[in-house]
Amino acid sequence: MKQFRGALLLTLTALIWGTAFVAQSLGMDRLGPFTFNGVRNFIAALGLLPAIWLLRRRRAPAPQPAAGNYRKTLWGGGALCGLALGVASCLQQIGIQFTTVGKAGFLTALYIVIVPLLGLFLKKRVALPVWISVGIAAVGTYLLSIKDNFTIGSGDLFVILCAACFSVHILLVDRFSPLVNGVELSCLQFFFAGIFSTILAFLVETPNWQDVLLSWGPILYTALISSGVGYTLQILGQKDTPPAVASLIMSLESVFAALSGWLLLGQGMSGREALGCALVFAAVVLAQIPFGSLAGRRNAVKKGV
Repeated sequence: MKQFRGALLLTLTALIWGTAFVAQSLGMDRLGPFTFNGVRNFIAALGLLPAIWLLRRRRAPAPQPAAGNYRKTLWGGGALCGLALGVASCLQQIGIQFTTVGKAGFLTALYIVIVPLLGLFLKKRVALPVWISVGIAAVGTYLLSIKDNFTIGSGDLFVILCAACFSVHILLVDRFSPLVNGVELSCLQFFFAGIFSTILAFLVETPNWQDVLLSWGPILYTALISSGVGYTLQILGQKDTPPAVASLIMSLESVFAALSGWLLLGQGMSGREALGCALVFAAVVLAQIPFGSLAGRRNAVKKGV
């Protein structure tokens, strides 16, 4: 039941993120990537404060030693997750300026390959069906997102680096989410990501409050929905989901982006794109099948016979 709940929350995360690329692109019509991300992350952190207040009222206080350890883990995890998120989101915002949205979606989804590879160095064993799913999802995402000849430009390199940082972020969330409250961890990561982005904004850009106010629509959508809701659901969902499988489920982001463009904007979907959607969905379903449990049951039945 917990595994199903985690998969459902991560699927909702992918749905939210898949509809956010347009808002991210529109948000930079007036703002630089660092200013946009700074404001977005601070609003996301503020938006979660009421939820934290309500949760704390309902929860009994922990003993003092446990509370001290909890705060240390929470703030340390929030700082590390926030730094990884801040670097990844800034690299993505820079890359979107110099590449197509479709290619950015595909290159960002490379974390489906990077996460299990990084997991090997952390001694996180990945089952063969998951590796097969990773390969299928990578092919499906390519068919879905890449329409022209595949070349690597400067914007593409930024997005590839962004995918590597998102992979680190997924592994950090896997490390800290079971130890602390997910909403509190999410709030702190936005706070630290906002600090990181704002420092860069004042170093290399010229933040202007008038431009921020004129960009309120994309900022609020990405802050409250894509960040506040999406990343919080990611943290809650990853509590019960291995990181390699979580990255596969979240790769549905590219599928939902294509489907929303088709349903809401009337953008047609070619046979190639439809095949890509089908492959990604198939990969996610394959990764959810408990082959180990099925084999164990089959052996138990044979022994019983």
